[in-house]
Amino acid sequence: MFIFIMMLVNYLLLIICVLVGVAFVTLLERKILGYIQIRK
Repeated sequence: MFIFIMMLVNYLLLIICVLVGVAFVTLLERKILGYIQIRK
């Protein structure tokens, strides 16, 4: 049972890390696109 809980926690952490990474990339992309549009 303990091993199962550890696996579940690791899985959840992985999902959270992926979501945070995607959100960060999306925000960065918006900033870069906005910067490019201002430059034109």
